Amino acid sequence: MKENKKGQKQDQSEKNIVAVEEALSKSEQFIERNQNILIGAVAVIVLLIAGYIGYTRFVLEPREQEARAEMFTAENYFEQDSLRLALDGDGVNLGFLDIISDYRMTKTANMARYYAGISLLNLGEYEEAIDHLKKFRRRDQMLGAMSLGATGDAYLALEDTRNALRYYNRAADYKPNQLTTPAFLMKAGMVYEMEGNYSEALDVYKTIRNEYPNTNEGRNAESFIARVKTAKN
Repeated sequence: MKENKKGQKQDQSEKNIVAVEEALSKSEQFIERNQNILIGAVAVIVLLIAGYIGYTRFVLEPREQEARAEMFTAENYFEQDSLRLALDGDGVNLGFLDIISDYRMTKTANMARYYAGISLLNLGEYEEAIDHLKKFRRRDQMLGAMSLGATGDAYLALEDTRNALRYYNRAADYKPNQLTTPAFLMKAGMVYEMEGNYSEALDVYKTIRNEYPNTNEGRNAESFIARVKTAKN
């Protein structure tokens, strides 16, 4: 009986070896038949990688440095609240809108979109602000949340409370932290109150109180809760 089992195992092992050999043989045959195609595919991949590296090093990086230098003055105007000069430039130095147009695909142009969106929001040009803020590629934790929240502000200014809430909630959920999350939850709660949706407002304020008690919003949440309870009753 033991000899039979041993023989069966040996037969199975031999079958497995034969199967592996057949698979290897088929693979070799496939490679031989398609050798030129495979070599061509590898060559294309190598060229694409080399092209990307070359474009990044010799085109994109110099443009990035140039764009950063160009944006220095626009940032200064932004910090001085000279928002129109920051956006359009001063006739000598470029503004954010020029940088977006002239230095596409650079990180600096992306940052200029954020600045442009905030500038337009503060100038009351809400639809244009929304357009730039939506195109801003969010990477940074704080700026990502701030851009979403600013989009909410623009929608609220346009009296579009549905989209304002949508973006405040997205801002609150974006990489949650102790600074931006409770701030945008509070804004969402206030909009819920404006709409008379006291149950949602109450839930938001309780979340702030329970999960962010050591923030300014958390310390003030109890008074908002009391106000909403009164209004709800």
